[in-house]
Amino acid sequence: MTGRSIRVRGLVQGVGFRPYVWRLANELGLNGWVRNDGAGVSIAVGGKKLAEFLERLPNEAPRLARVDGIKVLEAEVSESGFAILESVAGDISTAIGPDAAICPECIADICDPNNRRWRYAFTTCTHCGPRYTVSRRIPYDRAQTSLAAFPLCPPCGAEYSAAVDRRFHAETTCCPDCGPQLSLLDAAGTQMLGDPVAETLRLLRDGKIVAIKGLGGFHLACDARDAVAIAELRERKQREEKPLAVMALNAASLQDYARIGPVELVLLKSAAAPIVLCPKAETQLSGIAPGLAWLGVMLPATPLHLLLWHEAAGQPAGTDWLAQPNDLLLVMTSANPHGEPLVIDNDEAVERLTGIADAFLLHDREIVVRCDDSVVRAGPAFIRRARGYVPLPIPLASGGPSVLALGGFLKNTVCVMKGREAFLSQHIGGLDNAAAIGFLEETVAHLLAILDVKPDLIAHDLHPDFASTHLALRLADEWGIPALAVGHHHAHIAAICAEHGVNEPVIGLAIDGVGLGPDGGLWGGELLRVDGNDCQRLGHLKTLALPGGDRAAREPWRMAVSALYGAGMEYRIGGWLKQYYPKRDAAPLLIMLSRNLRCPPTSSLGRWFDAAAGLLGLRDEAQYEGQAAMELEGLAARHGPVEPVVGGYRLSDQHELDFSPMLLALLACPDAALGAAQFHATVAAGLAEWLIAAVDREKVAKIVVGGGCAMNAVLMSALSRQLKAAGLTQFEAQQAPPNDGGLALGQAWLARRSFRSQ
Repeated sequence: MTGRSIRVRGLVQGVGFRPYVWRLANELGLNGWVRNDGAGVSIAVGGKKLAEFLERLPNEAPRLARVDGIKVLEAEVSESGFAILESVAGDISTAIGPDAAICPECIADICDPNNRRWRYAFTTCTHCGPRYTVSRRIPYDRAQTSLAAFPLCPPCGAEYSAAVDRRFHAETTCCPDCGPQLSLLDAAGTQMLGDPVAETLRLLRDGKIVAIKGLGGFHLACDARDAVAIAELRERKQREEKPLAVMALNAASLQDYARIGPVELVLLKSAAAPIVLCPKAETQLSGIAPGLAWLGVMLPATPLHLLLWHEAAGQPAGTDWLAQPNDLLLVMTSANPHGEPLVIDNDEAVERLTGIADAFLLHDREIVVRCDDSVVRAGPAFIRRARGYVPLPIPLASGGPSVLALGGFLKNTVCVMKGREAFLSQHIGGLDNAAAIGFLEETVAHLLAILDVKPDLIAHDLHPDFASTHLALRLADEWGIPALAVGHHHAHIAAICAEHGVNEPVIGLAIDGVGLGPDGGLWGGELLRVDGNDCQRLGHLKTLALPGGDRAAREPWRMAVSALYGAGMEYRIGGWLKQYYPKRDAAPLLIMLSRNLRCPPTSSLGRWFDAAAGLLGLRDEAQYEGQAAMELEGLAARHGPVEPVVGGYRLSDQHELDFSPMLLALLACPDAALGAAQFHATVAAGLAEWLIAAVDREKVAKIVVGGGCAMNAVLMSALSRQLKAAGLTQFEAQQAPPNDGGLALGQAWLARRSFRSQ
């Protein structure tokens, strides 16, 4: 009979796609077959309801599938029913998907007292469970994962082999008889008696801190309503003020603390199950996210996490309880000693978390690779791209040589380009210690292994002293391939061009903290003309001196002094300092500034944010990177939109944008929230005018905005409105963070273009 030959590309292996096709074809009474091959899934199908099959095929795909393309040709199909065939012999490279939150079907299994997986903490199927964090290499099958140590029992083996079952070829499937087991240890590493989940809940209710082993590493958990426990956690972890994430059973349980809109709800309930930043509600959780307008919230992503709420609800049968508010609210923060990588191993947890955790909820399934929680904001926009999204590829407009890019220094990630896809790694973080550099090396090796890639060239940041640069040069030498240094801000703009497939000239606005410019200067507020590998600096923000160098970035009061001095308002410093920071002495800074001693200049927009925060009296010293700017944003968000300060900025003939004229207004502002709102409005207006003028001069219509300051929702919203009103097309980061977390993507894109042009 005449039918169709169908080729399906995308994430369609290891996600239950073949059983889905089999069930759909049988429901419609069609004939043919389905099988995996090296390029995806191939199907031969024929019958009376063929048109309905073709219509439904991409629209009803399994939860974790991602269909990138379907090619349909006419073909002859035998009338012999529909079958699942063995994969085509040869080089089969089955893609590895990201870890996925527990699906509704598996939740129903663990909540059914008559099911053999009743309250089993490792219940999974083709629709959910670990993927990336348990996989060692390709092809993706059980033997290549950490589940290889758990041979399937006969009932699980039968499910694995039955095409009608949702656990057909579910590589991580298991049950209480053949799978991993839980254990609970006390602070000394001695096993505790009783049910591990019930005892963990008891400890949390008693104000204790418990290290809980998750998908990509350990969490440190405590009662989110217990201010004493939270203070103790902060002291033990040396995390004085950095925001903490909160896990709850459902949105109803969070309604007093966070404003969860439709977009946030979709993100929370997605298979990725990230931490979602939501505006705070009226009721405040003491010590969770001090000074910020947003609260990071998440829902249970694993059966183990869900069982804590099931226990708190009294172990009910069925799933009706899932929709009811539950009073259990837990802090869930990454389990790592200050500044070190995430803990993933049981023995490592007991050793490295001694003195932090009061108990350890463990299991014996190995975590192959560290992968922290993703953090997103409605848009969606990535703050941190990791669990649930890695290693999903970012599609590219064209192919080329394989590239490895090693990112920068802070918020490090790496990127591998293969064919027409870019694979951005999980968040690695700052490379300021040996353990973090080791994590970088682990990530490079793991990503190359699971993608089966041997790079043709390596890209890295222009800064010669970054650990990522050192690794890039060493690997390039070992492998005998070229290494390309890429400008920091050029890479920020290129990353957004890569994900949007923009291959024409753009006006780039790179706004962030500090990055090394091609001229050796400290850039961070740049107006660029980018045409692939060609990058011209059209203008920059007026430079601010950094009295004391890097120390100025940690002490906003120093930046305020610098801004006032640079604006010729040295006479205002004494009175302002006495009002807000009476214990600080500006005299040494003024000597340094007057003599230009240890005061390197920077065009960074981030330092202007620090100066504004200092001027408004928010804080004299930041406890974590970006704190002052985030608090400034939070105040502006709570206050609401205002008009820019009249004459609050000026543009020079050399296309330098100067925000000094608004300093007097900030000094005179009686309310910090109003001042924060005025600052954001004025910066947005200045940037918009700067961009519009550049578009007119350069005759380039498309604008790309990237860098760490592009994560500021208040600023970006105001800027976008003004550019849209001017009829301009603006591109922002969507599939990668706009900050240094997406830097490697831009590096790889530029390196590939450079290689192709040689």
